[in-house]
Amino acid sequence: MTHLSVEMLAADATGPITSAGHAQLGIAVLAGIAVIVLLITRFKLHAFLSLIIGSLVLGAVAGAPLDKAIASFSSGLGATVAGTGVLIALGAVLGKLLADSGGADQIVDTILARAGGRVMPWAMVLIAGVVGLPIFFEVGIVLLIPVVLLVVKRGGFSLMRIGIPALAGLSVMHGLIPPHPGPLAAIDAVGANLGVTLALGVVVAIPTGIIAGPVFSRYAARWVDVRPPERLVPERASDELEKRPGFGITVATVLLPVAMMLTKALADIVVDDPGHTVRKVFDVVGSPLIALLTAVVVGMFTLGRSAGFTRGRIAATVEKSLAPIAGVLLIVGAGGGFKQTLVDAGVGQMILDLSKGWQISALLLAWLIAVAIRLATGSATVATISAAGLVAPLAAEMSTTHGALLVLAIGCGSLFFSHVNDAGFWMVKEYFGMNVGQTLKSWSVMETLISVVGIVCVLLLSLVL
Repeated sequence: MTHLSVEMLAADATGPITSAGHAQLGIAVLAGIAVIVLLITRFKLHAFLSLIIGSLVLGAVAGAPLDKAIASFSSGLGATVAGTGVLIALGAVLGKLLADSGGADQIVDTILARAGGRVMPWAMVLIAGVVGLPIFFEVGIVLLIPVVLLVVKRGGFSLMRIGIPALAGLSVMHGLIPPHPGPLAAIDAVGANLGVTLALGVVVAIPTGIIAGPVFSRYAARWVDVRPPERLVPERASDELEKRPGFGITVATVLLPVAMMLTKALADIVVDDPGHTVRKVFDVVGSPLIALLTAVVVGMFTLGRSAGFTRGRIAATVEKSLAPIAGVLLIVGAGGGFKQTLVDAGVGQMILDLSKGWQISALLLAWLIAVAIRLATGSATVATISAAGLVAPLAAEMSTTHGALLVLAIGCGSLFFSHVNDAGFWMVKEYFGMNVGQTLKSWSVMETLISVVGIVCVLLLSLVL
């Protein structure tokens, strides 16, 4: 697509951007982000509408014709929804099957039955990590909060000691591990290898989740002393079911798409020839679409039928799972549109030009850009998608491993310091019955820890690999 703004106004559109162009583009980016933040926080406008308006403001301040700005936004929205929309829908279906069948309860109950007092925070981060693999962060909170509150109430634990590890497990998965929409979109934008990113993401997620979860929860429990809100302890799905799927089959169903995607990565390593039949087969089997679709179909039997669901009940569960994600799809798509407007305006090239003289790692630069967008917009997914579009040129000459690490660096930056412009901030505040100050001292600090520890792990891996 033709570059927008200053490049279009220059006599030689293919020539380098001047310093004045850099300044104008920088102001345009700040103006676009400022409008998005103002509309979301001050005027309480939906993020989807805010992103559309912010993209148009970005294009206008950059000096682009309005029709070109609209075209950039529309193409970005369409490409993002086409690339990740189906995956988001399949993840939502699998998550709903897991919840309604009592499979999530089975995982939780089995692990908690074998976890003692001191082990409980570690059990919670493990539960959150497993449950959070196929589902959105927000859905994970809804699934796990009743369990957290029940464990705290019945076991006499501090809410922070149990709640923070659960939140850390969910957040790490959301920011670093495909098939979550942010990492998937970043992998697509950067051109990274999905299997390698998944494998290295797990390596980064384990120490990050431990430090930000069970370890940090000790300090959070001292800083914030709150009791579980009684009104927010709902009935569990299992309470209304005569039977539910077993622990082993439930875990196997959840891990199936991850295993399928990892087989593709293994085939890529073992078989050098891209045209080899084995590589072609595993390229199909290990694609996110096929992996998640397979898990959903399998889950209808291993989860739905095991819980005694009729065909009609399974169909109703699938239908109910799709309605709540409409807003998520639109926000993710609009984030992609904003990202494409940034790219077509030449901001990516501007960053490359400005960073040529910097003595800074490309991974650290990607993290800093994602941090800035996260702080400004409040959305980890928007930060991931936007930052990936900006730093994609940096991945052109990177190895497969470092391309995957670039995606993880962006993911880490996208989780930095959640505050009042993040929907997750308010969800945690309300579910845990905290005030704004307490939420900042617990949830926001935890998110920052995940971001910082994560990028440290990524940089260390870049030295070793």
